Amino acid sequence: MLIFATMKFEIKGLDAKSSARAGSITTDHGVIETPIFMPVGTVGTVKGVHQKELKEEINPDIILGNTYHLYLRPQTAILEQAGGLHQFMNWDRNILTDSGGYQVYSLSERRKITEEGVKFKSHIDGSYHFFSPENVMEIQRTIGADIIMAFDECTPFPCEFNYAKRSMHMTHRWLKRCVEHLEKVPPKYGYNQTFFPIVQGSTFKDLRQQSAEFIASVGAEGNAIGGLSVGEPAEEMYEMTEIVCNILPKDKPRYLMGVGTPINILENIALGIDMFDCVMPTRNARNGMLFTAHGTINIKNKKWENDFSPIDEMGITYVDTYYSKAYLRHLFASNELLGKQIASIHNLGFYLWLVREARKHILAGDFATWKNQMVKQMDKRL
Repeated sequence: MLIFATMKFEIKGLDAKSSARAGSITTDHGVIETPIFMPVGTVGTVKGVHQKELKEEINPDIILGNTYHLYLRPQTAILEQAGGLHQFMNWDRNILTDSGGYQVYSLSERRKITEEGVKFKSHIDGSYHFFSPENVMEIQRTIGADIIMAFDECTPFPCEFNYAKRSMHMTHRWLKRCVEHLEKVPPKYGYNQTFFPIVQGSTFKDLRQQSAEFIASVGAEGNAIGGLSVGEPAEEMYEMTEIVCNILPKDKPRYLMGVGTPINILENIALGIDMFDCVMPTRNARNGMLFTAHGTINIKNKKWENDFSPIDEMGITYVDTYYSKAYLRHLFASNELLGKQIASIHNLGFYLWLVREARKHILAGDFATWKNQMVKQMDKRL
């Protein structure tokens, strides 16, 4: 089955010593240069960052919204009245929405999964709701993201083989229902939406291979890999990613969902991944952990108390040279919200800098050498 034709993907360069590639995705909301990291805007906001700073300092081509959270609050009726999430949050660039499958996975005590879909209890007020492949497609049509995801079940780690197998086949059946429903219901706001199915199979090689072959056969314009970065060792993540990337079409973008650390991102770019998202840069920032090209900084440590050097002398965003480590530590010690905001801007800026540098080195032909050096540098506590 062939799905739609709404976006364009071009490969601009390949690395000779790895599977890394530099490309571009073109949608109705603009060009996304890959590899790309998508800041997570769970409920219509990248936590702690104004849209103005997001655009001018971090400057991502695309951000991510969360179907589960947006469905519960502000609710789809409000989003539809606003004209979709772009209008609601005043964001004129690309948006991707996940399908809620991961949130359903994380609500293990609050949900029941059947062939029809998932009944779950809201974490906000305890009310009961139901997600099916069909209504999740309706919800994502209403949210209005440029890239929307199939409804899937994300299996936990560790996971029994038989459970992972049953779950994978149900995800495949749900995918067919998603496609059938999308073909009946057009986008709502005058621009196209692109649909990505999701490879599952936990950390079992044969299941990942089966799932990747099934997903490749669907003929979607892009494909995602789910169910990783859920607690498995990094080496298993890389092994599963390599298996899947060797099967998924080379002329379609590949999105590894929920990954990860800066090192995870570089290693997966080397395996052929084009798109990433993760809450880590903002979540860790709110806890005082800063990512840099030379290692991680716990800004709460006393060693930074009288260090008046810039947060990061590379000056990736204005906060890096505008504020000192001592001042940022003081803000965290005083529990000032500004500290979390500054740290969030820095970390997001660093993640976007990292994937853009990766792209430059892919195009220059020396990505593998640069990646190995960066991995060594970043694997330090400063």
